Amino acid sequence: MIQHHERLNGSGYPYGLKGEEILLPATMIAVADVVKAISSHRPYRPALGTEVAIEEITSGAGTLYDRSVTRACVALLEDGFTFE
Repeated sequence: MIQHHERLNGSGYPYGLKGEEILLPATMIAVADVVKAISSHRPYRPALGTEVAIEEITSGAGTLYDRSVTRACVALLEDGFTFE
C-alpha cells in the first residue's frame, strides 16, 4: 500500500497526505512497519527491542501515527505478540 509512509501531520511521503486523507489500512501498516523495523535486526544495527518500538509509536501517536491504531498495537505487543 503506497500510503503506509504517509504521516498524520503531513510529513510523510510520497504525497504528503494528512489525517483522514490517509486510508485506515495504511495507518495500520505504518505502525506495524515502524514496530517491525525498530524491533528487528538490520544489517546496519542490532534489534532495538519491543520497548523502544513502543516508545516510538506512543511518542508519535496523534502526530505521526493514528492514536487508536497505536493503542491497539501496544495492547497486542504487551500481550506478547511477535512478528515471528
